[in-house]
Amino acid sequence: MERTDHVGRYVAIVAVILAIIISIVGGAIAGGIAGYYAVQRNLSSQTVTASPINAAPVAMQNSTAPVTSSSSEAMVNAVQQVAPAVVTILSTSRQGNGSGSGVIISEQGYILTNNHVVENARSLAVVLNDGTRREANLIGTDAMNDIAVIQIDGDLPAVAQIGDAAALQPGEQVLAIGSPLGDFRNTVTAGVVSALNRSVGSMEGLIQTDAAINSGNSGGPLINLRGEVVGINTLVVRNEQFAFGAAPVEGLGFAVPSSIFRGVADQLIANGKVTYPFLGVSYIMIDGSVAAELDLPVQSGALIYSSQGGPAVQPGTAAARAGLRAGDIITAIDGVALDGNTSLRQLLLQHQPGDSITLTILRDGDQREVQVTLGEREV
Repeated sequence: MERTDHVGRYVAIVAVILAIIISIVGGAIAGGIAGYYAVQRNLSSQTVTASPINAAPVAMQNSTAPVTSSSSEAMVNAVQQVAPAVVTILSTSRQGNGSGSGVIISEQGYILTNNHVVENARSLAVVLNDGTRREANLIGTDAMNDIAVIQIDGDLPAVAQIGDAAALQPGEQVLAIGSPLGDFRNTVTAGVVSALNRSVGSMEGLIQTDAAINSGNSGGPLINLRGEVVGINTLVVRNEQFAFGAAPVEGLGFAVPSSIFRGVADQLIANGKVTYPFLGVSYIMIDGSVAAELDLPVQSGALIYSSQGGPAVQPGTAAARAGLRAGDIITAIDGVALDGNTSLRQLLLQHQPGDSITLTILRDGDQREVQVTLGEREV
């Protein structure tokens, strides 16, 4: 009886243990099954939710919304507009044969190029975009701004449109078209406007660009992406212009802006020469560096100053008659300020000899206005 009780207790204990084990295992299995079905339901829900999103790109691809032209397309369109008007210029002189580039700017066959392309030429010819050759006549030259106009007869392939260089912005994309080395007609190079109103040597108001300009490109157009001529490529700065051992110089090209060449071309076509107003001062344009070096009270303007040993104000000139003197700073002409985008020469070229202008100057820290009647520069 005692053993039976023991056996019964053992059986009861085993039964309890088995019940616990079954409960645990069963719960796990049940939980796993429940989890499985929950995951399946979630996956099914995600698939249904994702379907419209995946379909969205297909709908966009079939959209009829207008497509904006890319920069590359704008470049191609601009070149197509101007390239037919670009020519290769062939010159013959006592020094031999030379070549450059030019662009047709009027229905009368006038072609704009550089003075140095046609200088001292005994004969001139142009090669059109289609390879045909025409004899050309020299109309006039302007050495100061390195601009010249020649003319051809006959039908014209195209006439280029002149744009507004004053509207250019640093960083804006531009293209140069020309005939490098005289052999590679209508070569197109791309770049940006690096800076405006640059001075190189005696030339002022130039557009600086990193578009590649090589020998033979001189006189060719610099164009904006609207297909308008905003500059005439004139020079490039190279290593030999600097001290021996300088790092390689790249992407330093310069063009005469339309704000200058337009008026020059008009005078050359009308008169065969350019008549320049003459103030009669030597000067340097002021920027931050010049202001710091010379301890000037302003960051822009034109300082009447001679670094060559000659007089800063030439005797008998308009400036001398108006009482200007060395050390005066011209800050404006007729209320238009001289700044990083506007040089003294640019403003003077907007006038003719005999015009009366008002100069705003700083003298010994005091601002005053001076009336000047411009003379005529002897070229």
